[in-house]
Amino acid sequence: MSALDSVDSLLFFLSRAFCSPVAVFVQIQGCIICLTLAIGWVFAAYVRNREIKQMKESMRTGNSFAFLCHDGNALEHSNQVNLPRVSVVMPLKGFGEHNLHNWRSQITSLYGGPLEFLFVVESTEDPAYRAVSLLISDFKDDIDAKIIVAGLSTTCSQKIHNQLVGVEKMHKESRYVLFLDDDVRVHPGSIGALTAEMEKNPEIFIQTGYPLDLPSGSLGSYCIYEYHMPCSMGFATGGKTFFLWGGCMMMHADDFRQDRYGVVSGLRDGGYSDDMTLAAIAGAHKRLITSPPVAVFPHPLASDLSFSRYWNYLRKQTFVLESYTTRVNWLMNKALFSTHCYLSWGFVAPYFMAMIHVAAALQTYVKGYSYDETTCTSRGLLLVSCLTVCTIAELLSMWNLTRVEVHLCNMLSPEAPQLSLRTYNWVMVFIALLVDNFLYPISAVRSHFSQSINWSGIRYHLKNGKISKIERKKEKGPIFTDLGGKHLYGKKGAPPKVSFLSSLARSLDQWRQPKKYDV
Repeated sequence: MSALDSVDSLLFFLSRAFCSPVAVFVQIQGCIICLTLAIGWVFAAYVRNREIKQMKESMRTGNSFAFLCHDGNALEHSNQVNLPRVSVVMPLKGFGEHNLHNWRSQITSLYGGPLEFLFVVESTEDPAYRAVSLLISDFKDDIDAKIIVAGLSTTCSQKIHNQLVGVEKMHKESRYVLFLDDDVRVHPGSIGALTAEMEKNPEIFIQTGYPLDLPSGSLGSYCIYEYHMPCSMGFATGGKTFFLWGGCMMMHADDFRQDRYGVVSGLRDGGYSDDMTLAAIAGAHKRLITSPPVAVFPHPLASDLSFSRYWNYLRKQTFVLESYTTRVNWLMNKALFSTHCYLSWGFVAPYFMAMIHVAAALQTYVKGYSYDETTCTSRGLLLVSCLTVCTIAELLSMWNLTRVEVHLCNMLSPEAPQLSLRTYNWVMVFIALLVDNFLYPISAVRSHFSQSINWSGIRYHLKNGKISKIERKKEKGPIFTDLGGKHLYGKKGAPPKVSFLSSLARSLDQWRQPKKYDV
């Protein structure tokens, strides 16, 4: 028997080291993280599935419009005429392949009360301006919609600036304001469901929802899907939650008119993230945030979503933890920062150790090393087996929650092309689990030390948790947004000659002929 070569010696040394008490703790901890995620997704699936059962029961009793409301009597004209007015504010930036479909789903709501849609852009140079103008002209006799040019932000992020300008322009009789991102695909009854909950419980400060990512096939899109999935359990409570997603927020309009709890000033004066700022205000004033079980929205990701665009998105997500409104909010963000970084690498490390254990075992078998030469025990393989079982349980739970949410979305939008699980590649999901959790701490640390971020071509600088400086360089930055792949630039008041028109044509075609994730 030949002596161990240097590579094999290192391999067996690492395998022995990974059987030490500290290493065993790390590997067991990884198994616990997997099982914790699996259990959380089981409960989230239970809440979503309970809603599906209630809808099916309502349909069995003769309510053909259960996707709008469980109680068919609520759809009677006598009840619909008393519904409150709602203003829907949509801050826009750029134009991409999914925008037309998303905007159509938003403006074709079956809400029975007075409803207005306010599309807010930075300037007429934004490609979204022309696209929305064409869309509104198609529906001008059926909806109350307008485009508002907000101008450049100077004290807060452009998105927040657009939102606040939209609130200023909303109808004076609006009781509620609903903020929607332009990459959200809502259901026909979404606005009605959110409004009904607000009417049922006036103590609600904000109602929110969460996206169901539809990966386009690239690793970057799967990393974004994986990044959102752990948070989804915090929104699938069926009621009270501490989480808030800026893509869908319904609030009392008077909270903005009267600047209650400092919602306007908190956002306007240095606000970077709308949802983090409002969540901090809700926590400071002990206000209620809820997320109804029907508030889950299909979120198609760009077909050409590259890994670099995923990295830019991750940077923006970790950067929000650097913004804060109060000392308590700062402490909570730092606690979240530390916990997330620890758990992310705590999740990834056991898989690296498992690879070493498996490689050592294979070398022992292939080269015929004796036990005395390698001292490679079965302890390492036992740890690998435990991790494998826990990983399978985690992926099955993730698959089940996605299955339930896909089913729920299909029931809530019976007229839309049906979503399918067949487009999800679960090998890619597993790879994305490792990649995203490995990169998160790196992104978070970089955000902490940089204190600046480029968001859609605008660089924001933070100081003491608030925006202190906004840079808009004369030369154009990125031409695409991260998730939707939207074109960010165009000519003033008109679409660009080629890229915009081709994008518009492609969007129209995709709205009529859905892509693979829609079938």
